Amino acid sequence: MTERARAADELLDIVDERDRVVGQRPRGEVYAERLRHRSTSIRVRDAHGRLFVHRRTPTKLIFPGMYDVVVGGVVGAGEDYDTAALREAEEELGVEGLPMPERRTTFLFETPEHSWFLAVYEVVCTLPVRPQAEEVAWWDFLAEEELERRLAGWERDGLVVPDGLECHRRLSAL
Repeated sequence: MTERARAADELLDIVDERDRVVGQRPRGEVYAERLRHRSTSIRVRDAHGRLFVHRRTPTKLIFPGMYDVVVGGVVGAGEDYDTAALREAEEELGVEGLPMPERRTTFLFETPEHSWFLAVYEVVCTLPVRPQAEEVAWWDFLAEEELERRLAGWERDGLVVPDGLECHRRLSAL
């Protein structure tokens, strides 16, 4: 079974407009039917304050091959946001023993294609990262000025993950 097929079979909680669980469905159906669910995003800084930035692999179910300024992913069925945030951050960064990310905000992310509640976190990672090859095609830690310079081009060319960009903007405004 391919990574994409396994991801499509992952069971997710479906939530209502107040983020209350109303059912469960496989991720592939959730995306295909635009069912509201839960996700986490974690902005990661290194010990020097630089931000972790990466390009998603072309095999990802959504936003394949796009640049992202956060790590994260869906909250599994029965899982809470905090547990999912730590799990996703450790998985994507390829580390163990990361401090618990600090929750900063939650919002509903909606487009014509997608709908999910997004719990947004921040964490400092002082461990050597080894991002998952299945998830991350390229990565680096960038100073904020360099990130902003690159974001301008990525956004213009439609190459930046939209919910990650919205998380970045909301965190920068806090």
